[in-house]
Amino acid sequence: MDILANFPIDEVRAQFPALRRKHNGFTVAYLDGPGGSQAVQGAIEAVSGYMRLGGANLHGPFPSSHETEALLAEARQAVAALFNAAPNEVAFGANTTSLIFQVSRALAKTWRSGEEIILTELDHHGNIDPWRLAAEEQGLTVKYIPLDTSTLTLDLSVLPDLLGPKTRLLACGAASNGVGTISDVQAITAAAHKAGALVALDAVHATPHFYVDKQALGVDMLFCSAYKFFGPHVGMAVISAPLFESLPVYKLIPAPDYIPDKLETGTQNHEGIPGVTAAIDFIASLGEGADLVARIKSGYKRLEAYENALATEIRRELAQIPGVTLYQAPRETPKTPTIAFRAKGYDNHEFCRRMCDEHGVFIADGDFYAYTIARKLGIDKTGAFIRAGLAPYNTLEEVERFISGVKALMKNG
Repeated sequence: MDILANFPIDEVRAQFPALRRKHNGFTVAYLDGPGGSQAVQGAIEAVSGYMRLGGANLHGPFPSSHETEALLAEARQAVAALFNAAPNEVAFGANTTSLIFQVSRALAKTWRSGEEIILTELDHHGNIDPWRLAAEEQGLTVKYIPLDTSTLTLDLSVLPDLLGPKTRLLACGAASNGVGTISDVQAITAAAHKAGALVALDAVHATPHFYVDKQALGVDMLFCSAYKFFGPHVGMAVISAPLFESLPVYKLIPAPDYIPDKLETGTQNHEGIPGVTAAIDFIASLGEGADLVARIKSGYKRLEAYENALATEIRRELAQIPGVTLYQAPRETPKTPTIAFRAKGYDNHEFCRRMCDEHGVFIADGDFYAYTIARKLGIDKTGAFIRAGLAPYNTLEEVERFISGVKALMKNG
């Protein structure tokens, strides 16, 4: 419990105004983080501050335009530090799914009928369907790294057989938003590159919980959304410069031809983008070091240890409650603090509603767009999962209230 005692939880919680919300007399326990975190005060102020001072579009001769350009440049620097990339590799957009649709359509113009791509059965469909549809439209074969339903991990033993000279792309997730499994992206990328394929990484679920190092993982492009890590609804694509330069994106004729602007169709969410910088600054504030990258990495280590300590408590307690079925990888497999389960005798949605109304605990149900996992497990037609997930603003008291609530519902029906 030293990890919990040494984490500055009061200082962290003071930065999240939403945590003051009440429901049925309870201070709300937000355990719905995997669907979207609460926003840190710095991000809220950055968004409102931009709008209050007067926003502007780019390339104007007046101060508000210059300020907008400076804020966008600052945000690219921050995102580059977040993922160990270069600022000119960072493009912003509406959200991860929209950006993957954009990039997949551009990349598909370079594909030829008879070639192949590889996806996984563990991923959010935001990193499956855009690639699948683009491949099918171009006449490519779509293959899948299968889900091992006994371990809820990817069966990487088949990867050498899936890869070949016709493989153009492999798309995978850093971590499963459905069941929390963290995949061995480095091994996957090494195998794909050996076969001459590009690698696209969905980092949405991973980024709130641990440092995603684009260079160390070796991926060619990654996608993320800031509303999952304490910021506003802004998506980002981080694409290696040589690939980005050659990417034949769909764009308007007068729009820039240079990176990263050429991917940023239309006017961006200028008020939201400064909030991305503030969200990254919050992570860095938990760490220490001589520069932003060092502080981000250090902050993540502290955050990760704290969240995992809380998640271990939840998993241990839920495993002992009769009628609760946990869906998780084995103990030795790395996982995010995301817990998927079902409660015997309950409709999933009703269970979540009662946890909300009777205990002030916000959790969610469904397949969370990790539909293939639910289908492979045979629970897609019966509500899929109940999912609880942790953020660095959650407390041991909230975890204990969640566990007590589950026990009460399972005991009393």
